[in-house]
Amino acid sequence: MAAEAKYSIIREVGRGSYGVVYEAIVNQTRSKVAVKRMHCDVPENVELALQEFWALQSIQRQHENVIQLEECILQNGQVFQPISHRYRKSDSHLLLIETCLKGRRCLDPKSACFLWFVMEFCDGGNMNEYLLSRSPDAQLNHSFMWQLSSAVAFLHRNQIVHRDLKSDNILISHRHGSPIVKVADFGLSKVCQGKGNVNQHRFSSACGSNFFMAPEVWEGHYTAKADVFALGIIFWAMVERITFRDRDTEKELLGTYICQGKELIPLGEALLENPNMKLKIPLKSKRSMPDDLCKLLHDMLAFNPKERLDAFQLEVRIRQISYGKKRQRSIS
Repeated sequence: MAAEAKYSIIREVGRGSYGVVYEAIVNQTRSKVAVKRMHCDVPENVELALQEFWALQSIQRQHENVIQLEECILQNGQVFQPISHRYRKSDSHLLLIETCLKGRRCLDPKSACFLWFVMEFCDGGNMNEYLLSRSPDAQLNHSFMWQLSSAVAFLHRNQIVHRDLKSDNILISHRHGSPIVKVADFGLSKVCQGKGNVNQHRFSSACGSNFFMAPEVWEGHYTAKADVFALGIIFWAMVERITFRDRDTEKELLGTYICQGKELIPLGEALLENPNMKLKIPLKSKRSMPDDLCKLLHDMLAFNPKERLDAFQLEVRIRQISYGKKRQRSIS
């Protein structure tokens, strides 16, 4: 990165169609940061980069379980321009940058255009890798469920719908020995305009990862409650360690699905085909979860969005369930 006076790249830690993620250090403080580089060479990439920027930039108050944006830098050729919310540029200035990015065409390789996102560093990898490398732990599961429900409720209060929640997009950080989850990867997120209830906004672009998409997302008309469905898939898979093998990467991933012969059908797609299908929760063992958790998952995975919990109701219900809570000894 040409702004090496401020940051030094240490190593690459992830790569995908969205761009490349590096581990880096702040030269002045020697503290670690994560740096994501997104190539703005085609309109689709520009849109993904700007969606992520607008989502993280729009949050006025940080939440412990949402990845923190330290700085965003626009690279145009060899010129680097900070446009971070920390330095609070005006909305008109940011809109001008967005217009320029969407209107430009990077025909000259020497004038390559990138957005660099400098974010807090998470030392525990993603939640998928973290959980599958450890034995099942009900207290840890409950802690992650509580943290994630709090994070998504926070995002929805701030009019942000994530639209791509999955265990690979949730990072793990350690503080005082306790793992902290961080919701990340906001490239498909949407910042809703206005101050009303986020659940009143309608979306039509079917996006996300198949195994985590709600039935109505497959149809192309949905609300923020699609995020709650995705969390239901994550919670169920986390508690019972339900996994599948990704065809493209051959990686084992946490996720819930329906088996049709040898074929794995995403739960949302299966419910769309058969809305009256009764979900078998728990899938593996009755001892793996109490009745109140079973009921919670049913309410998160309801086919009809009107019958599904919203993020604010979920935040309350998570605190009430008995799963993963330490039992207090009675003194006789």
